[in-house]
Order: sequence, then structure tokens, then C-alpha cells
Amino acid sequence: MALEDARNKVDTALTRGGFRGHSFENTFGGAVSFLRRSYAKDLSGVDLAVTGVPFDQAVTNRPGTRFGPRAIREASTLQAFDPPYGWDIDPMTDIAMADAGDMPFDYAAVSAFPAALLAHAEGILAQGAAMLTLGGDHYITLPLLQAHAAVHGPLGVIQFDAHSDTWADDDMSRIDHGTMMYKAIRLGFVDPARSVQVGIRTTNPDTMGVTTCDSRFVHEQGCAATVARIREVVGEGPVYLTFDIDALDPAYAPGTGTPVWGGLSSAQAAIILRDLAGVNMVGGDVVEVNPAYDATGATAVAGAHVAVELACLWAWGRRARGLLRR
Repeated sequence: MALEDARNKVDTALTRGGFRGHSFENTFGGAVSFLRRSYAKDLSGVDLAVTGVPFDQAVTNRPGTRFGPRAIREASTLQAFDPPYGWDIDPMTDIAMADAGDMPFDYAAVSAFPAALLAHAEGILAQGAAMLTLGGDHYITLPLLQAHAAVHGPLGVIQFDAHSDTWADDDMSRIDHGTMMYKAIRLGFVDPARSVQVGIRTTNPDTMGVTTCDSRFVHEQGCAATVARIREVVGEGPVYLTFDIDALDPAYAPGTGTPVWGGLSSAQAAIILRDLAGVNMVGGDVVEVNPAYDATGATAVAGAHVAVELACLWAWGRRARGLLRR
């Protein structure tokens, strides 16, 4: 198709007729999906499914991340034209990637949410697609880890975050974005010996055996040393990567519920993510994007870039292991 013809297209999220290819429609119009991927509920033949979980009822401070998936999708339209910079793989053309839409749930039945999200994730994974999830607050990672651990066994986790989320909480009925890693480890979904947290800069003495590369480590030791430490910890086993946008300094991502100064720059995050190519990533998420607290949209832009990097990481790892479908 000639480029001029392609530029006359609109709503390719609905009309593409497949799961591969770049999109050239106006960024400011048309049906908005992640990277203008085709919307699909039937994931037959899909390698990677992007889904939104607009849940923010587990936050300790500012709500609003329910609008995160929508904002990330809109910001991602800026990247739908070209292959991602710095990669030798393009998830828009080299894999079949679909936008599976948002998870439905009853906002007034909060206690029913964990089981609903678990069922949603299980339904996607049962169709043979991997998951890239757009949040939502960080609690959503707990049911997502449960679903992935049921398929892959106990997971190593790479967690970018200002907070460890390992505060003690043995009441399994509580839904709290600050205790999800504590519960994931206690429930056996996560192997702490193969897990590492990057960008931490809040006090919590109990790491539960998880390796910490705090923000000072990244700033002083550099990205290469951080990547080497992550690789040393996670090894070759299955890894889930969760990126809380507050891992970034508020100068780069002010739109989040619990901002903490001294965080990573967007450049540091980009370098680290790209240099992790080859880890055995089986799923991932981007959480805590809160567009209400960022009039510029910069936080959503950062979230969209992180999500694209995660798609590249997943695809690169699958290709390296000879597991990509043609």
C-alpha cells in the first residue's frame, strides 16, 4: 500500500483486518487502541495481548489511575508509525499483537475484583497469548502474578518502583497497592531469590529476600552495572516485569499517586530496559499512571514508552529462544 493511501486510513484499530503493521492515521483522530493495534476478544493467532485494568481502589494517596489505560493508549499513537528506536525487533510487524480492551468489573463490588482480574488474565493466557497489562494501581499485579505463576511456576520479578510493596499484610482479604509483593511472595507466586527491585527510595527494612538496586545505586553505579546486577539475579528462568511509573522522578512523571523525589530519569529507564534484552520475560505491566495530576501528558507518554519497551523485551526474548510464530 502506498504511503499516501495509508495516510487516508482511519480507525485502523477496527479496520486493519490483521495483527501486524504500522499505522499512519492522524495521531489526533480515530479509534484509539494501544499502538493502533486491532481490537480483538478472540485472540486466536495472537502472540501478545494488551489489556487495560482501570482499577484504582487500592491506593494509599491520590486516586485516578483508573484513567491510566486510556491515557497510555492515547499517548501510544505517537509511536505507531515507526519501529521502536534502539531495537532490532519491531512488535508491530514481527509479532501478532492485539489490544484486548479493558477488563470489565463492577466498581462497587471491590471484594470481588481480585477473582475477576484473575479470571480475566486466565482467559487471555488460556488462548495462548502473552499479556501486557496497562494499569490501574499496583495492586493489580498480585492477581496477574498468580495467573502467570499457574502457567510458569514461581516467577522471578523485575520491579521498577519507588516503593518495595513488601509491607507486612497477612490479611488476604485486604486490597492494597503497597502490600502486593509481600503477598505474592508469601503465597508462593514469586521467588524472591530471583527478584530485584530497581529505583527504590522509601524505607522498608524487610526486603523479604528481594535484591534492591535503589535509586542511588542506579545514579552512582550507572545503568550498565544495574543491568548486570539484574541479569545476575534473575538468571534464565521465567520473569515478570512490573513497572510502577513512580520509579521515575516526579520531574519526568508527575502524574502518579505517590510521587517521591530522587528517582530515575526517563533516559536511565530506557537504557536499562533496552539492555535487558534476552531476559526470559513471560509477562509484564505498567501501573500507577495518573493523568489527572499531569496537565502536560508527560507521564502517559512515559508509560506508553515503557509499555512499548516491554513489548520489545517480550518479543526479543521469544525470538532468542526460537519461540516466535511466523
